[in-house]
Amino acid sequence: MKHPTTEFTNRLARHHDELKWLYCELYHDEEAFAYFVQMLKRSWDQRKTALRNQDVKREADPDWYRRRELLGMMLYVNAFAGDLNGVKGKLKYIQECGVNYLHLMPLLASPKGRSDGGYAVSDFRSVQPELGTMDDLEALADACRRRGICLCLDFVMNHTSEDHEWAQKARVNEPGYRDRYFFYDSWDVPRKFEETVPQVFPTTAPGSFTQLENGSIVMTNFYPYQWDLNYANPVVFNDMTENLLYLANRGLDVIRLDAVPYIWKQLGTDCRNLPQVHTLVRMMRMVCEIVCPSVLLLGEVVMEPAKVAPYFGTPEKPECHMLYNVTTMATTWHTLAAGDVSLLRRQMDIVCSLPKDFLFLNYLRCHDDIGWGLDYPWLGQTAGANEVAHKKFLNDWFTGKRPGSDSRGELYNDDPRLGDARLCGTTASLCGTEAAVYEKDGGKLERSIACDLTLHAWMLSQSGIPVVYSGDEVGQLNDYSYHNDPEKRDDSRYIHRGDFQWDLAQLRTDPETRQGKLFQGLRRLEQLRAEEPCFDARADVWTLDSGDKRVLVLCRRAEGRELVCLFNFSGDFVHTGVDRDGRYTELMYGQEYDSVRSLDLWPNSFMWLLKTED
Repeated sequence: MKHPTTEFTNRLARHHDELKWLYCELYHDEEAFAYFVQMLKRSWDQRKTALRNQDVKREADPDWYRRRELLGMMLYVNAFAGDLNGVKGKLKYIQECGVNYLHLMPLLASPKGRSDGGYAVSDFRSVQPELGTMDDLEALADACRRRGICLCLDFVMNHTSEDHEWAQKARVNEPGYRDRYFFYDSWDVPRKFEETVPQVFPTTAPGSFTQLENGSIVMTNFYPYQWDLNYANPVVFNDMTENLLYLANRGLDVIRLDAVPYIWKQLGTDCRNLPQVHTLVRMMRMVCEIVCPSVLLLGEVVMEPAKVAPYFGTPEKPECHMLYNVTTMATTWHTLAAGDVSLLRRQMDIVCSLPKDFLFLNYLRCHDDIGWGLDYPWLGQTAGANEVAHKKFLNDWFTGKRPGSDSRGELYNDDPRLGDARLCGTTASLCGTEAAVYEKDGGKLERSIACDLTLHAWMLSQSGIPVVYSGDEVGQLNDYSYHNDPEKRDDSRYIHRGDFQWDLAQLRTDPETRQGKLFQGLRRLEQLRAEEPCFDARADVWTLDSGDKRVLVLCRRAEGRELVCLFNFSGDFVHTGVDRDGRYTELMYGQEYDSVRSLDLWPNSFMWLLKTED
C-alpha cells in the first residue's frame, strides 16, 4: 500500500513546475510560493483518512461526476430544516427525491442584516450560529458521504464582509491589512476605475466604491458592506486558498466559486474576465488535484455558454470542473413567454457544438433572480426585437400584467431609467399554478402542472447535471411574507426563498393532489433519465426542425440508441412532426408510434420518443 505522504509528494511533483511558473509569473515572489507549498502540505496533513480514501477512489474513476444518475438539489438550510442537524435528519427525504448532489446555500458566518443572503462572509471557518457549528457541517458531510450524496457549498472569493477580521484591521490601518483590499485616500483613482467598470447593482448599490467614516475609500463592487479582495497581493491568494482547503477538509465534495470573473482588478479595464483570473483558477484546480483530488470546482460565470467556455480551461490545463448554464435558463423562460423556440434552438446549437468534456449545471430556478441577458443583437436582427421593449414584455408577462398570462412573479432591481429589471418567483408560480389555485380553476391547474413538468423535462433533456430548487419538486408557491420582514422587504428574491412547506410535501404520495402529480411525475422523469444511455453527458446531441416555431426538437444518440425530445412551449394544441423514420415509443407514457412524422402535442407538453425499430 502506498504511503499517504508519497501520494501527496507525487501529486505535488506532477504539478509543481507549472504551479511555480504561474505563481511566480503573477507575483514574482519565490518566498511567498515557498509558504504556499508549505500551506498545501499542512492542509494535506489535516485531511482525514475517509477523505483520503475517497480521493484515491475518485482519482481512479475521473468521470464519476459525469454520469447521468447524478441529480442535484439546492436549498437554504434554515428554510428547509432549521439548521444543519435538521438537514441531516431529512436526508431520507432528499434521497426519496432521487437527489445525490446537495447544494447548501451560503451558511458561513455573516452579519445579520448586512449579508446579501450569506455572500458577505465575516469568517470562512465558522457557521452562522443559528444554523449550527463547523462540527455540525462536517457531521452532515459525513452522513451524506455514507449515503452517496455529494455536498456542495459556496466559496465567496471576490470579497469579505466589512466585519471580517482582515477588514476590521484594515479599517484601523493595522500594517499589512489595507493591502488585502483596495484602499484609497482620495477619489482620484476610484473615479478612474468607475470610468470603465460597470455597476453590478446600479439601483440598490450604485457605484463601485464606498467612503468610510474615517474618510478612506474602499472598493465595493457589490454592496458597501462587501469589500473587494486584492488578489494582486499573494497573501490574499495564499490565505483564501487555505480557507478553501479548510472547507474541503470538512468533507465538501464541490466548492462553488462565487463571482469568479470579478476577482482580478486592473485600472483601465472593466475588471471582468481578465487573463489573471484564469491563472488563479488554474492554480486552484491544481491545488485541489494535489491536496483533495475528489473535490470539484464549480464556477459561477454569468455569461452565455460560448463565452464561459474559457473557464473550463483546456484538456491539458483544465480550470473549473463544471459551470452554470445561466443563459439557457433565462432563454427557457423567454421561450415560454414568447411561444417561439428560435432563440432557444440557436442557444442549444451553440451548446451542442462545444466539446463534450465541458460539463454544465442546468436548472430552471435557483436562489437568485432571472436576468434577461439574452442575445438581443440576434433577436433584433431576426425578429426586430428592441431590447428594452422585449425586457418589459417578459417582465409584464411573468408578473401577470399581459393578457393571457397566469404567471405570478415580482421584479428585482427595477431600473426605470434603463427599462431593465430582473424577475423573481418560484417555478410553480411562474408556470401559473398560483393563479389556478387562487381562482380554483381545475383546468388551469392541470395546464400549469403540465407546463411545470415540461420545463423540468426540458432541463433533464440537456447534457450535464440537472439541479432542482428545493420546493419545486412539490410545486411550492411564492412566499409573500417577506414583505413584512424589515430585513427582507427590500429584496424581492425572498419571494422564492420561503420556508419549505412540509405539510404540503406530505401530499407527494397522493396522485390526486397537485403535489403528488408533480412529485411523482418528476421522479418518473428522473428515473427514466438515469436508466436511458441517450442521456449520457457524452452523447451526440443536436436540434431538429419541427416546422413549427412553437416546438423545439432535441435529438440524442448514444450506444446505438436514439431519443427524440419534443417540447411545445406554447399554450396551444400543436400538430407537428419530425423528419425521422422508424418506430418510436414515448418513454413517459408508453405510447407507441409507427411514425413520428405526424404528432399531436397538448399545450405546454413534451414527448420523449425512443427509437425501437428502423
